[in-house]
Amino acid sequence: MTTALPAPNSESVSSDTPLVGIIMGSQSDLKVMTAAAELLRQFGVPYELTLVSAHRTPHRLVEYAETARKRGLRVLIAGGGGAAHLPGMVASFTTLPVIGVPINSATSIHGLDSILSMLQMPAGVPVATVALDGAPNAAVLATQILALSNARLQDALEKYRTSLKDKVMRTIEELRKGGLSDD
Repeated sequence: MTTALPAPNSESVSSDTPLVGIIMGSQSDLKVMTAAAELLRQFGVPYELTLVSAHRTPHRLVEYAETARKRGLRVLIAGGGGAAHLPGMVASFTTLPVIGVPINSATSIHGLDSILSMLQMPAGVPVATVALDGAPNAAVLATQILALSNARLQDALEKYRTSLKDKVMRTIEELRKGGLSDD
């Protein structure tokens, strides 16, 4: 289903090799983060999805981040709620792009703590941060990064944007006609 994407250094990558790593700090983050996995699947981007806790499995975090590039990953999406250390800690152990997804957890102050944790990274260790619970945008951003060297993904993104526009245009037309459906 997916085609091989060239790695930045022009090595060939098997279509079975995940290009995006989606990680989260706990199982409670899974509901938000599966939205990124679903969108990557729709784009035909191979990914892996797993738990890597910055606080409960710190050695796993280091191993995951330090081996990500060797395993073929090109972009990492890391979600976390509360203190949300996962994206920043992963970014400190790899030079791959890290996209942070702040998660609105029950123990947070409406997600503000998660957002600020990801935004306030020190110079030289960035985390590209999307909106609160914004896993779909993280998947789009990861695909945009990969599409810099892949025409198939560039085309998939164009079709995706067109579908978003078409949905708005259908809604405008339904409103003009005096009705609105639930799609």
